[in-house]
Amino acid sequence: MTPWPDAITDHAASGVLEIRWSGGEVSRLPHRLLRANCRCAGCEQQRRRPDATVPPPDPAVRLHAIHPVGDRGLNLVFDDGHGRGIFPWPYLHELGAREVPQPGS
Repeated sequence: MTPWPDAITDHAASGVLEIRWSGGEVSRLPHRLLRANCRCAGCEQQRRRPDATVPPPDPAVRLHAIHPVGDRGLNLVFDDGHGRGIFPWPYLHELGAREVPQPGS
């Protein structure tokens, strides 16, 4: 069972979304990682194309807004204009588990 988020903090200057989970874990998700792993219909369609060469997001990309989607997850809006991605809690938790912890985390 996926833990529930206890706290969500956007560290805008460093470009990291921090989620503290009910199980005690902390996910530190770089904005660029979130942008690169968007699963909105447009991004999924682009990745599924046979000739897909999806460029990595600009390392300077930042979150512009964070909107809760009921009790299911977050809608993340990026400063590059992309804002249709819904990130369910289990997916955010999975991304956090895949991300290598940074020194001092």
